[in-house]
Amino acid sequence: MRISATTPITGLVLANLLFAALASAHQHTALNGTWTLVPAQSDFAGQPVIQTGTVTINERDGDITVSRNFKYEGASDTFFYRDVTDSENNATIHTGKDLKTKTKWDHDVLKVTNTQASVVTLETYTLAADGSMMVSVIRPEHKPITLLFQRK
Repeated sequence: MRISATTPITGLVLANLLFAALASAHQHTALNGTWTLVPAQSDFAGQPVIQTGTVTINERDGDITVSRNFKYEGASDTFFYRDVTDSENNATIHTGKDLKTKTKWDHDVLKVTNTQASVVTLETYTLAADGSMMVSVIRPEHKPITLLFQRK
């Protein structure tokens, strides 16, 4: 009885695909948890500095929740920003009359696209080698900002 040489190769290819899928899923859940802003290590590109802030991410079975809480202090006022995005991977959520949010994974980068009144803001969330989380925020007619977060 002769065994085909393609059988071990096919098994090896399938095993590699399985390990790649498991590694990707692990990276997605690696961002899960509550993260605290480190303002001194963030680049606000001339925009008002956020004094305190947290981001909580929960990705489970393709359902992604991103909750953001920030506090800005000005000369005479204090502003709070609170937002929650909850959707399946790559689904678009419509909130209100003209707010649309899409959350999706692009390999190991979590991308949140917000569109309000035809203005698109892109947020990207990545895990750095030192275990911190980097968040890049790109808005039209503004310089990109980069926020650094540590796990709470």
